[in-house]
Amino acid sequence: MQNKYKFILLVFLLAGSMCFAQSGNNTPPTPSTQGAPTPPGAPVDGGLSLLIAAGAFYGIKKSLNS
Repeated sequence: MQNKYKFILLVFLLAGSMCFAQSGNNTPPTPSTQGAPTPPGAPVDGGLSLLIAAGAFYGIKKSLNS
């Protein structure tokens, strides 16, 4: 039983040291200036709020009818 705990401790210590060994350079890679530009994000506006309101209305209506 004692050997089992020593083995588990050794595995965690080695795994932790391997994580620090892989750190390397902490700067993120610079994006390429060549090629197509990145597309803009999708807007979250009135359509999503209407969809949520319709779902809430439908849920309330179903719960009152049953």
